[in-house]
Amino acid sequence: MSEQTYQVTARKWRPQIYDDVIGQEHVTQTLKNSIKAGKVAHAFIFAGPRGIGKTSTARILAKSINCPNHKNFNPCNECDVCKTITNGANIDVIEIDGASNRRIDEIRTLRESVKYAPSTVKYKIYIIDEVHMLTNESFNALLKTLEEPPSHVIFIFATTDIHKVPSTILSRCQRYDFRRLTMDEIKSHLANIAKSEKVEYDDDALSIIAKKADGAMRDAQSIFDQIVAYSGGKVTFDEVSNILNAINQDIYFRISEAVVTKNLLEAFNVSNEVYYNGWDLITFVNGLIEHFRNILTVNITNDTSLIESSESAKEKYQTISNQFNNNDILRILSLLTKCVIDIKQSSNQKLTLEIALSQLVELPKSIEIENLIKEIKSLKGNSTSKSLTGNVPAKRIQPSENIPSQAIKLDSKPVEPTLELYNTKSLSVNNEARVVAEKFVPSYAANSIEEVQQRWQSFIDIVKNDRSLIGNSLERSKLHSLENNQITLICNQPEQITVIESFKDYLSQQSKKYFGTSIRFNVKKESATVSSKQSKDETQNSTSTSSSDSEHNEIYDFIVKELKGEKISD
Repeated sequence: MSEQTYQVTARKWRPQIYDDVIGQEHVTQTLKNSIKAGKVAHAFIFAGPRGIGKTSTARILAKSINCPNHKNFNPCNECDVCKTITNGANIDVIEIDGASNRRIDEIRTLRESVKYAPSTVKYKIYIIDEVHMLTNESFNALLKTLEEPPSHVIFIFATTDIHKVPSTILSRCQRYDFRRLTMDEIKSHLANIAKSEKVEYDDDALSIIAKKADGAMRDAQSIFDQIVAYSGGKVTFDEVSNILNAINQDIYFRISEAVVTKNLLEAFNVSNEVYYNGWDLITFVNGLIEHFRNILTVNITNDTSLIESSESAKEKYQTISNQFNNNDILRILSLLTKCVIDIKQSSNQKLTLEIALSQLVELPKSIEIENLIKEIKSLKGNSTSKSLTGNVPAKRIQPSENIPSQAIKLDSKPVEPTLELYNTKSLSVNNEARVVAEKFVPSYAANSIEEVQQRWQSFIDIVKNDRSLIGNSLERSKLHSLENNQITLICNQPEQITVIESFKDYLSQQSKKYFGTSIRFNVKKESATVSSKQSKDETQNSTSTSSSDSEHNEIYDFIVKELKGEKISD
């Protein structure tokens, strides 16, 4: 084409009817219905991002209102009215740039001109683009005219910063919010343009252009023209990547693959590639955040419809999503979000990126952490293995196994299979003795009160080593009887009774581990006579009194700290 007749794609493919406006059906359909019902407002304001059809829609509205031969309330674009409005030559459809006509003098001139009736069309239309650029004085001068204009005047405002328009102006207009176009909508329209212009294209190349346009059709069309001019009529992935210096999406999949395989070297390779290609590091990390967001989206929805990417990339997301846990992705996203802030504040951005990618690769999986927590809880549940290191639980053998009665000699020191070997918390022998302890600790059956009495003090020692308060309470109690697998204890102090009653389940668990069977614990208060006599003896014994005070303080501390008790009165 000659230089005089060539038009850029954005102008050549500018919408001329409502159906040509991409992605704004909620606006165009409302406008058509208003014209059909004869309820056209005297002032409109179109708000939204750049390059999505605000001014084009304003022109279509001006044509459809004034066109004498409209078709289904769309302008015919064949009559003189439509042609002059399209070319900007109609004297009754005035387009004003708000940025260059923002002073009060221009608005006063506009206010005077609205009094005159149109000469070529039914309605005189004022289209003010970027209306938010007007000064406050200009807005104030326009208020009265905008509220009650002559019947032959219609105002159409367009703005990309609706929040800068005074509320007094907004309240006098019908507001229409234009939305940002999706990547698929831009790709589809670019594909139609390419087919009509006989331009070869790759789907991945159009995906890069659509993503770079950031929801603006005009931006996408401008990039499209640039690629076509550079490549000689072809829009290929390599050409687009070279011109736009776009980050290859495959590099994000390399990172996610490195996270799965724990490939720390790949993290450094990617960091170098990003740095020496001149890609913006913050843009790269933001793209990585979007990458893992896409994986999370597929995990949650089991669908790729919410992903803005090429079809080949969507297939990759569908495949890789199964290799990530949602909790892992959330932790990764949190780490990357922090990385963006760190890179902005860092004097060595490449090093910061390398550290972040290394942390990403070495991040432990949630399932590993869950298993560790379960193991810790399991170890805590074992009262004889409260410590995570150095505690080997005692092994109980069956009665049928042979138990040597003689002492076992190791390192010239006899190691008896005594109860102390059962208490692994206080076990302080060498490793060989520990193995012997694990093998030859016997099971003590509790068949009679005599057998329990023989082992009672040892049982108290075990409990005392684990829970000193409970052990002290048992030690100050008297073993009374054993009936139907229930031990009855006699106590003379209310505090001791409270402690034993509160920890019956714990004592039953300990008895099962030591005696080989679960024993229920019952506690009774000592008779008044004995209690009185004992109280008298304790009054005469200062040592006993000191011991009682110590016990009281210990119980008091336990109730306050462990049971969250509160002191009521002295």
